[in-house]
Amino acid sequence: MKLSIVSTLYQSAAYVSEFYERASASARKVVGDHFEIVLVNDGSPDDSLELAIKLAEQSSHVVVVDLSRNFGHHKAMMTGLAHAKGERVFLIDSDLEEEPEWLEAFSLQMEREKCDVVYGSQERRKGNWFERWSGQWFYRFFKALTGLALPENVVTARLMSRRYVEALLRHEEREVFMAGLWHITGFDQRPHTVKKHNVSETTYTLRRKMSLLVNSVTSFSNAPLVSIFYIGVSISSFALVYIAYLVTHWLFLATPMSGWTSVMASIWLLGGMVISFIGVVGIYLSKIFSETKQRPYTIVRQIYAKQQD
Repeated sequence: MKLSIVSTLYQSAAYVSEFYERASASARKVVGDHFEIVLVNDGSPDDSLELAIKLAEQSSHVVVVDLSRNFGHHKAMMTGLAHAKGERVFLIDSDLEEEPEWLEAFSLQMEREKCDVVYGSQERRKGNWFERWSGQWFYRFFKALTGLALPENVVTARLMSRRYVEALLRHEEREVFMAGLWHITGFDQRPHTVKKHNVSETTYTLRRKMSLLVNSVTSFSNAPLVSIFYIGVSISSFALVYIAYLVTHWLFLATPMSGWTSVMASIWLLGGMVISFIGVVGIYLSKIFSETKQRPYTIVRQIYAKQQD
């Protein structure tokens, strides 16, 4: 098998047939008939699975991996990569915002530059001003808190060598953040400028982006825990200086100190900081709890594939 095209299905009924036709046409231009299309159904609530099964019954190139429920986009992608058998793997979203025809350009660049990964990178992030602004600040915060400079404006679409995919699949954490895993896996990765279409509204709301930021930062860095230590040292140092000031004032000035407001403000400030710090520690403990249980990050209900002649 020379090529595997991997994609996930979630509310993809309107796109799956066209995606199959266009992906198949592009694959034939690159590797002839030596390809497979792996479609992972991530608990889609529409009839994406039924349409994908029909394609698998009609074509020996289609493999449908049906998950037992919705596990999330990133975990579904990792499951699809685990089932891919090709010497090269083309990962792409099935909603046609990313063009299956990019495969041809990515293949040419990989051959020309002898690299392990060619990934799509947008010149300008798609969406409205809020989507662009929040995406930009997401990567800035992530870099500031983890020290990892992830490529900005990347898309899902990427062509990968077999050795890169096998190295990527060695990551077994239960909290999967694909952009981070792509980066830390290493190898020779090259960008390819693309223009992503905007056919639907993003499902990544501000709340989901904040959740993703917290998850990604705590998965790739201990910076929040280290910062708690330094903030604690700073507060203790300030408190010692203030105590010295109060003692000096009492010894030499002997005037009553009016301080109810400052005391209450300090109590609220320190109380809030203590609670937030406990929350940060709790997040890390929850991740340790999740990892020690070693639950599978996805469960496959059934695999549909037509027996090749």
